[in-house]
Amino acid sequence: MRQELEPLFTPFTCGSLTTANRFVMSPMTRNFSPDGVPVPGAADYYARRAHMGLVITEGVGPDHPGALGDGTTGGPALPVLYGDAALASWKSIVDAVHAAGGKIAPQLWHMGPIRLAGTGPHPGAPSISPSGIWGPLDKTMVPPDYLEAVKVPGIPASDAEIADIIAGFARSAAQAHELGFDAIALHGAHGYLLDSFLWGETNQRSDQWGGDRLRRTRLARDVIRAVRRAIPADKPIIFRFSQWKLQDYGARLAETPEELSMITSALADAGVDIFDVSTRNFDAPAFDGSDMGLSGWVRKLTGKPVMTVGGIGFDKDLQSSFMEPTAPIDNLGEVARRFGAGEFDLVAIGRAALMDADWIGKVRREEAFKPFDMSAYGRLD
Repeated sequence: MRQELEPLFTPFTCGSLTTANRFVMSPMTRNFSPDGVPVPGAADYYARRAHMGLVITEGVGPDHPGALGDGTTGGPALPVLYGDAALASWKSIVDAVHAAGGKIAPQLWHMGPIRLAGTGPHPGAPSISPSGIWGPLDKTMVPPDYLEAVKVPGIPASDAEIADIIAGFARSAAQAHELGFDAIALHGAHGYLLDSFLWGETNQRSDQWGGDRLRRTRLARDVIRAVRRAIPADKPIIFRFSQWKLQDYGARLAETPEELSMITSALADAGVDIFDVSTRNFDAPAFDGSDMGLSGWVRKLTGKPVMTVGGIGFDKDLQSSFMEPTAPIDNLGEVARRFGAGEFDLVAIGRAALMDADWIGKVRREEAFKPFDMSAYGRLD
């Protein structure tokens, strides 16, 4: 193994979670859960990747009827974390990952305004949004067949509906703890429900759930606090955060470090232990005047551990790869440099881990960065 990469193979500890190395399997939608129940092969799929420090599952619906449905990255076979059949399947997955020596966390994912009305496990449930608007829509990046469907992005959430959503997150987090998951991950990025309340373009409310940047963190903070009450105090809460949205890849929650601090510090104070900072390219400068990426800024401003994700191992970011040919590249030297500079604590790997379960082993053996079988996107290998 290259000497510069050795620090990435050291243990990491946060609360009750200790990982064998700094690599994390990033959550990736698989659509192999008919009726919300992961298929039996899912246990082997996750166990084969247990040599990574932490496996974060694909997005899993919390116990709220409008959480999941069709969308830009969703589909008809998304998993949930409630109900006897789904919980039994997740228990087998957790046990398989632990038996293989790994750690695992579910990513609780409420799609909010991204969910198409009339789809999902509960098609009669309304899709929920802060203000009933989608915000600016980048028509070059959203699938054409989706544009007509999103003209009505969902109903503005009432106080009672918001209370139900918060309670649903807490119930599923408690169930996850009982199943033996090692941490709880919350999807607070990419324009989904929690992020749609953070973003001023979609949250134009003037009540306690909207207003300025700090007031727009209210729903996310209340969900974080409810999850914290539902699980042991030392079990880490991971929060996925992004500037970009599925509606607008150029979107920004914060234009300056000061604005970023207002948001992320509030989330950290509410109980976030680890920030999962999603960017299209991990090394893209976040603000003018510095080459530091968004992960580095979040770590600097909050003092919390951070994982970085975006474009690691590939010459194009995920979204661009859907439209243009992409190829594997070795950019782990830059990952190691920024890790050594203190920009982040964990490195989340998406496409590479999906298409090659032994990618981390190949990094150790200096055999990685060869062409991948791109058809693995459609398989549960």
